[in-house]
Amino acid sequence: MFKLGDLILLFSLLITVNGESETTKGPLRDMEFPILEGRPVVSPLHIYQFVPSNPSSTDFRLSGEVNGIFEIASDGWLKLVGTLDREKKALYRLQISAINGRGDTMEGPYSINIIVEDINDNVPVFNQSEYFGSVRQNYFPGKPFLYVYATDLDDPSTPNAKLSYSILQQIPDPYKKLLFSINNKTGAISINHDGFQNLDPTKMDTYELLVTVKDLEGMSENAFSNNARVYITVKDNIWQSPQPQNVYENSTQPHPINITKVTWNEPGAKYELQEIEKNIWRWPFSIDQDGNIYVTRPLDREEKDQYVFLAVVKDTFGKMLSYPIKIEVNVLDINDNPPVCEKAVTIFEVQENEGMGSNIGTLLASDMDQEDTRNSLLIFRILDQNPKIPQNDLFRVDLFSGVFQLNSTGLQKKDADQYNLTVEVADEGFPTALRTICDVQIHVIDINNEIPIFEKSDYGNLTLAEDTPVGTVILEIQATDGDEPSTGSSAINYKVHQGDQKGHFEITTNPQTNKGYMKINQPLDFETFPVYDLVIQATNPEPLVKGVDYTEDSFTRVKIFVSDVNEVPVFNQSIYQAQFDEDIPVGTKLKSITAYDPEGDEISFEISNDKLNWLNIDKRTGDIFSAAPLDREKQSTYEVTVRAFQKNAEYLSSSVLFQLHLNDVNDNPPRLAKDYSDTFFCHPIAKRGSVLIEATDDDYSRFGHNLKFELGENQNIKQDWELHSINGTHANLSMKHTNFEIQQYPVHINIKERRPSPLETNVTILVYICACTDTQTCYYEVPGLEQYKVVLAVGILLGTLAFIGLIVAVVFIRLNQKKKDEKKVDATYAKTPAETSQLNI
Repeated sequence: MFKLGDLILLFSLLITVNGESETTKGPLRDMEFPILEGRPVVSPLHIYQFVPSNPSSTDFRLSGEVNGIFEIASDGWLKLVGTLDREKKALYRLQISAINGRGDTMEGPYSINIIVEDINDNVPVFNQSEYFGSVRQNYFPGKPFLYVYATDLDDPSTPNAKLSYSILQQIPDPYKKLLFSINNKTGAISINHDGFQNLDPTKMDTYELLVTVKDLEGMSENAFSNNARVYITVKDNIWQSPQPQNVYENSTQPHPINITKVTWNEPGAKYELQEIEKNIWRWPFSIDQDGNIYVTRPLDREEKDQYVFLAVVKDTFGKMLSYPIKIEVNVLDINDNPPVCEKAVTIFEVQENEGMGSNIGTLLASDMDQEDTRNSLLIFRILDQNPKIPQNDLFRVDLFSGVFQLNSTGLQKKDADQYNLTVEVADEGFPTALRTICDVQIHVIDINNEIPIFEKSDYGNLTLAEDTPVGTVILEIQATDGDEPSTGSSAINYKVHQGDQKGHFEITTNPQTNKGYMKINQPLDFETFPVYDLVIQATNPEPLVKGVDYTEDSFTRVKIFVSDVNEVPVFNQSIYQAQFDEDIPVGTKLKSITAYDPEGDEISFEISNDKLNWLNIDKRTGDIFSAAPLDREKQSTYEVTVRAFQKNAEYLSSSVLFQLHLNDVNDNPPRLAKDYSDTFFCHPIAKRGSVLIEATDDDYSRFGHNLKFELGENQNIKQDWELHSINGTHANLSMKHTNFEIQQYPVHINIKERRPSPLETNVTILVYICACTDTQTCYYEVPGLEQYKVVLAVGILLGTLAFIGLIVAVVFIRLNQKKKDEKKVDATYAKTPAETSQLNI
């Protein structure tokens, strides 16, 4: 079989020489040749032909690490005549010289390096033929517990030495699926998820794995492979949750107290505790590095009766060795809470003459200790009764329920209207029962043996207008009761006993005076109920004693006449709405507004707030019609007020809102979204410019507008400009060249809707090509500006000269005046007339 390196040489493929590509023939120089290891296909293998540049050179000399496997012919061919083995020698250093007939060196020597390239000719080898390991039941899936290792003598920088591990077979295979996994790169063996669930030493404690290693990363069918056997023993897992632990609350022992222990399968592990419930105040547990778990402070069952948390095991690098296990600690109750009365003073009421055994009430108390234990079982005892008349022990209490009952008959309010009892409430806790005192007051109340009696048996007639407001007091009534004041026996309730089936009236009572106030509870209506003949009854909240009944003295009468009031019309709806397309014909009926007059009078309708004059209404029927073309783009929801009024009394009216919702129709062509009249580009055009064109459509579009942009049909425009749509509302107008002159360029654009029955519009955008100022704005030449500039320059020059002349004249005058002033001063100080005459010259 031909080797790849030999084929490269045989077919004159490219050879790398000092970083360059050469053919198989060339002049003498330093060179490198990569050749695959092994024997040549043909003998000898021609590597490269050197050509001497000196005409005197007639032969070649080869030296260095020739080792009998390299030679050079007189025609310059370097040949491989032996076998290369990279694992024995990866580099051969040779020297080549060109010589003449006398053996003198004419060229060289030059360095020739033969680099032996690797071929996959070595089988991977395990460092052991058999491996032995053990793993615990429920060991952490994916965490290695054993490693296999193999080596390959091929070049480690090539795939030839890249190894891949796999499990070929598992013996036994009771679940028909592998229970172990192997890392194909590192050879690390671990249990997988199936192994975590199924490995059980009580069922099968020994497994044999046949492990395969392949080179070429296991990716080729030509890869070499080797095998090893792995024997695995499955052991019991001792990393398990301990039994739930019980700890008595409020322990007085020195803390911390050891309560339980966890143990990892192997020594050297690190233990931690993790909270499940967050924000536990003063976390009360700790663990040492032997796995002992401690409670660090006294616990309180009333604060928390159970703690559930996790124990975690990690290796020395902080990685978890297995899943956390649950720790449960139950806090056991001790009798550390005395009973508590629900109220500072518990008050009961009992009617006089109640029979023996009558239930008076229940004393409520509680104990915060654990329920259903003797620590929270309560016992009730009466310790004292005050006063003790007409006898002691008038009352009894049930030992366990706290229910109070009468212990005798003949209880009379005249003997005592209140009894004060001292009650002991105790638990039966161990080791010491705890007690508390509760105060109980029992009030003796009068029995209800008197009935309410009205001061009047008939309150006569009342006349009310039907529009009298709800809540108005229309009548005060009064009854009296001979029972004890401020008790349920003397309190009076009033109700309409007869004549008000619909509940138009209600009666409230003043609890201090028992006076009753009759009020209107629902609106009155003359047309429905013009007259009410009412019978009113007075009763007590407390039931009457046996043998006493309400008589006619507890009833009274009143007759109410409702007078008619001319009321405003009433609409059948609180609001009226309609929905139509905006292009409906003028005169289309939109809605019928209906109303009625309570008195049956004829009514009329009118519209107000019709700001756009879009609607009119039939005054007689209330039908609303369109009165003008509608436009959703002006107003999509149009609101008006409809007023209904009596024909014979227009001031009696009521109003309702009418809303017209308009649906959009396609009645607006596209238009430009902004003004493009100031569009310009500076001349000369340095590069092709562009303008972003935006258009819109006034019609409503739920998903946005979809417009199409096209240039007009003028060919000159199409030679200068091109137009590309960006989306449904924008397009880019750009130059096709830069050869534009200073002038206006009108660009005609057609904008068209992309929808059925589309509308379109033609617009013209004037683009200015102009000379620009330094601030990049258009510069416009004003006619006659050059002549104006000359006149202005001459004017400025003459003005400047006149100003300079004025300044010179002022200076000359000032100097002359100064000279005269100096002569006057000198003359003042002259000594002789001759000096004075001289100074005046």
